[in-house]
Amino acid sequence: MKTSAEHVDKIIDTPLFKLGPRASYSMLHDPKHLVFVLSRYKFCAKLLDRKHSVLEVGCGDSFGSPLVAQAVKDLFCLDRESRLIDSNQERLAGVENIEFHTMDITAKSPDRKFDAAFSLDVIEHIDPEKDNAFVSNICKCLTKDGVLIIGTPNIEAAKYASEPGASPHINLKSHDTLKKLLANYFNNTFIFSMNDEVVHTGFYPMAHYLFGVGVGLR
Repeated sequence: MKTSAEHVDKIIDTPLFKLGPRASYSMLHDPKHLVFVLSRYKFCAKLLDRKHSVLEVGCGDSFGSPLVAQAVKDLFCLDRESRLIDSNQERLAGVENIEFHTMDITAKSPDRKFDAAFSLDVIEHIDPEKDNAFVSNICKCLTKDGVLIIGTPNIEAAKYASEPGASPHINLKSHDTLKKLLANYFNNTFIFSMNDEVVHTGFYPMAHYLFGVGVGLR
């Protein structure tokens, strides 16, 4: 029987894991933000649990991607920034069911089908004129009964938000505009609110963050 000391020693011998650039910045300047990010990924993981093939659009440095990968069979991660994808492939090589690819989803769609897709903290950085290209190219690679989750800061809370830095928010949504966008492509649409790490169905204008969920392609 192993002693607790032996157990601790085995954990200490685990190879060290580096954070990506965005997660590293948060750890140094606003570590609580990492809790919020992981909570968003956990919400997606819960909704997509046991899905066979899932697409993440705009994975960034994939801080939370392994959390979803733990819940699904295969996770296919896209980002248009090749430096982030190259770094992810190196840092997360030990997560066997994740693939990383460089692609701009507003310009093309992956040449394969997925049961579900999710995109967190991405659409607010996209030119509003590209909204339809963004969503339609995701939908092109979903199965008929596919699910899409879009997470984004609530425009109602923009006046309370911290400075987003070099990548400004140019396309913030309200619960109404997010639902209308998804309703163009899905038979069923649902909106959830989020404050810090708590997901709820409370008063939308008081939410700091929104999740839009589309189910079943039109």
